[in-house]
Amino acid sequence: MVVTRNRVSLNGILLLMVILFITACGPPGPRALLQGRKSLETGRTAEALEELKTAVALLPTNAAAWNYLGVACHRAGLLTNALEAYSRAIKLDRDLLEARFNLGCLLLDQNRLDAAKLELTAYTLRRGTEPEGWLKLGLSHLRAREASSAEKCFREVLRLQTNNVEALNGLGLAQLQRNRPREAAESFASALAWQPDYRPALLNLATVSQQQLKDRPEALRRYREYLALQPRAEDWEAVNAVARALEQPPGVPARTLTNDPTGNAAPLLVDSTNQTKPSTPQIAATKSPTASRALSNSIVSKPLSNPTATTPTTTTPPPEVVKLAPEPAIKAAPVEVKPAVTNPISTAQVGALVNSPTQKTEHRGVLSRLNPSKSEPKPSAGSPVATETVSVASMKIAAPPSAGRSGSVSADLPKPANRREAEAALAQGQQAQRSNRDVEALQFFRRATQLDPSYFEAYYCLGLTAFKIRSFQTALSAWRSALALRPNSPDARYNLALTLKASNHPEDAAAELEKLLSVHPDEARAHLTLGNLYAGQLKDVPRARKHYHRVLQLDPRNPQAQAIRYWLVANPG
Repeated sequence: MVVTRNRVSLNGILLLMVILFITACGPPGPRALLQGRKSLETGRTAEALEELKTAVALLPTNAAAWNYLGVACHRAGLLTNALEAYSRAIKLDRDLLEARFNLGCLLLDQNRLDAAKLELTAYTLRRGTEPEGWLKLGLSHLRAREASSAEKCFREVLRLQTNNVEALNGLGLAQLQRNRPREAAESFASALAWQPDYRPALLNLATVSQQQLKDRPEALRRYREYLALQPRAEDWEAVNAVARALEQPPGVPARTLTNDPTGNAAPLLVDSTNQTKPSTPQIAATKSPTASRALSNSIVSKPLSNPTATTPTTTTPPPEVVKLAPEPAIKAAPVEVKPAVTNPISTAQVGALVNSPTQKTEHRGVLSRLNPSKSEPKPSAGSPVATETVSVASMKIAAPPSAGRSGSVSADLPKPANRREAEAALAQGQQAQRSNRDVEALQFFRRATQLDPSYFEAYYCLGLTAFKIRSFQTALSAWRSALALRPNSPDARYNLALTLKASNHPEDAAAELEKLLSVHPDEARAHLTLGNLYAGQLKDVPRARKHYHRVLQLDPRNPQAQAIRYWLVANPG
């Protein structure tokens, strides 16, 4: 059943009254549920608790009833019971996102941060346009000292709601965790520009001005503003003592406001929940498509940061594919060549030697830094490479997965040729690449492969640069030549798969990744990309689940682990 959910409004209250009138003589289960909800909305928590206990006894499979019971227990301080009720609601209806939000808030109040992040991430994946979900998720990351993730969440709140003082205060705390005190002070000041009496930002700005910025006059001014607020805060005496110490001559050291009375702890900085009671769920009004229908399966409720807001929110459909960050970027060349060049090749010479003119293509950002796999040689920074002579007797050439799509490779392995000049061309290409002259770098790398067709690193750099400028056919040819020289290179095989994926050949990309995993079964990046392919273009949920599960086994702390878990729940095998 599709339910339209609105903020608390006069229309919502009138609708509820009509529904109550129509169902007054209806079944006792829905009637108890509606009465419990009405009691919650009017602040009669004890009555709501009893009515909702009756509702879940009569409607034991109604997820909304369990969610409302969780709200009532949450407000009454029965946190264990609230946890059980929210969990029961989610078990009955995994798409009841309000219950996930409520559970996430409860877990955050209990400082169970990993579990809170899981539920709040599930909520923001489906309700990405609602700022309160991002705000709570940001607070979870902030308390876990995951400053970068917290900052992203708070910025998302501010994108949706520019005057959210809690988000501005949280952003300042995240910036302070990242050792950016001036930016933090600006964020606290921005919060105060919107709400001058917002206590957490005021106290935080005073503390940062005193401790990090060493600005005694500004700190004293902010402390005095905090002390002037009515009613007095519980920490008024401690803050007053710090302010009086700051009034002393500059030669006298000022006291530090800390969490520890001995003065040994870190400065006292507060998020939006430090000076308030734990999150109290609030009710959102709902509307049934048919007023006369029993509402046993149509009522939802979730806490709201601003219960007076009347702007309707929109919902987003469930994700078909795990919304992960892009797959690990094409890995850069596994070597850094710095030979002694006696006769460097000029740019004009290289341009005259290429087989075909290079077209201008769109640049799509910068690839990752040099990051060779463990199986490849890793010379120390700045050291010359010890080049490798290929043993042609033990090599086999990997045939292209589909004729005409990716080019072909000669059946005979090339023999080492003019390696010294090839190294010189490669070094010049890398220098051009560092200066973001990618088209010029491509020409040098192609010249290096012509001078020595057995030079693995030259093909690798050629594929890397061609991929960067989206010349996918050149990149595919380069990766295949590199794999002909080193068939077991996990980086070259992975890069070939990513290039096939980028050039809209998902079946071939999956085939290459399967080959990679047959040799290197613990490559988490390959499992992740395969999971995305099967969940997306290839529409193969069972295989996607297999590879996503393997990512979680190999890398349980992967930044996208929570998103993967939610996708697995939403797409059962």
